[in-house]
Amino acid sequence: MVTVLDSTRPRHPEKVGRPSTPLLRKPDWIRVKAPGSAVFNATRAIVRENGLVTVCEEASCPNIGECWSKKHATFMILGDTCTRACAFCNVRTGLPGPVDGTEPERVADAVARMALSHAVVTSVDRDDLDDGGARHFAAVIRAIRQRSPATTIEVLTPDFLRKDGALETVVEAAPDIYNHNLETVPSLYLKIRPGARYFASLRLLQRVKEIAPTMFTKSGIMVGLGEEREEVLQVMDDLRSADVDFLTIGQYLQPTRKHAEVKRFVTPDEFTAYERTALGKGFLLVSASPLTRSSYHAGDDFARLRAARQGRA
Repeated sequence: MVTVLDSTRPRHPEKVGRPSTPLLRKPDWIRVKAPGSAVFNATRAIVRENGLVTVCEEASCPNIGECWSKKHATFMILGDTCTRACAFCNVRTGLPGPVDGTEPERVADAVARMALSHAVVTSVDRDDLDDGGARHFAAVIRAIRQRSPATTIEVLTPDFLRKDGALETVVEAAPDIYNHNLETVPSLYLKIRPGARYFASLRLLQRVKEIAPTMFTKSGIMVGLGEEREEVLQVMDDLRSADVDFLTIGQYLQPTRKHAEVKRFVTPDEFTAYERTALGKGFLLVSASPLTRSSYHAGDDFARLRAARQGRA
């Protein structure tokens, strides 16, 4: 059955009481083409036929037209309702439904039908589950491996805060790349990511390397939320201290007037400077641009990541 969002209830019940914030006019470098190609429609049909949820749609990603036109999609498992209420996120918040045991096979079928060489799987936060959804992540990884053994797999997981053994469960399923986003600088956590803890997220990324030293790790942040440049540079240092391989930096875009406001639009030249600085700090790969998102060009970036490691060997 296709997951249909119920338009009769508030999409963000926890945000109804928030004051409206202004929507800044987007500069020319942020504008993207509207989706609508034949391949885009074919990708959407596969997603619908398998009854899947994608972060591309739920998070209102500006790159959906480009990615789906190339048969790239990021699957969002464990439902379409998150147990947290981050101020930047467009995913619905509330009490999620039960875990669907058929989802791993449906995701694997979509990956096979789309002939993906690189699959990206993320999820909502499921603080209601004893393992935060870790076993379900592992089941999805195994199902994709069985149907499409040549496909590389990237997971973008929650922090599994206070869920003992959850991280280990996902790592033991052996994804090719483990991604967990810090999202913003520490000084903005209480406002932007109130349900998370900055150093807990850092520790998660560090722990991945302790368990599986050769597994690639990845993290990303948004800019334009009011952070200072020095704070962004400190995040880079913190991530390198956790031995993170790949950093993404993108412009925050305000989904609605009830979400955190865009304080400013960071220029392309500033993104180039961030990328150059991050590479100098030792990351294997950095993607920094206004439209960069965690899974944007993920397959191509993974190939570059492997090549960068081989080049340093």
